[in-house]
Amino acid sequence: MGIVSYEMEVATTIPPCKMFKAFVLDGSNLITKVLPQAIESVDILEGDGGAGTIKQINFGQGSQLKYVKERTDVVDKEKLTYSYTMFEGDVLMGILEKITNEIKFEPSPNGGSIIKSLSKYYTIGDYEIKQEEIKAGKDKSMGLFKAVEAYLLANPDAYN
Repeated sequence: MGIVSYEMEVATTIPPCKMFKAFVLDGSNLITKVLPQAIESVDILEGDGGAGTIKQINFGQGSQLKYVKERTDVVDKEKLTYSYTMFEGDVLMGILEKITNEIKFEPSPNGGSIIKSLSKYYTIGDYEIKQEEIKAGKDKSMGLFKAVEAYLLANPDAYN
């Protein structure tokens, strides 16, 4: 097994607490609103949204993927951090044991936030992840953060 890591930073005009509330605390509901063409539903299989919660994300009909299951590892409302592990589903492409993600929402000088993300891909056997595969993952993450930002800009009273 090998581990491939990548870090990403996304700047947004939304303050960290508001972005955290929308993306993390209400993400299971909001994601289907901001990306209805990509995410059909999010089902909580066990837990209450905190650490240990298991969710199944079901992708839309236009997607090549069907679903992914993920476990929430950390939700820290004071430090504005969120960690989760994708452990089942076609997102893993039969070549990954799991994908872990650690996300931190920090204030930026302009009143918005900087979202710092660390993703780790745990490969099965000797498989080597290609740069295009990593770029595709980064692009999807970036798109999700930007979709939440767009929703919050269009709905300024949400998540206050």
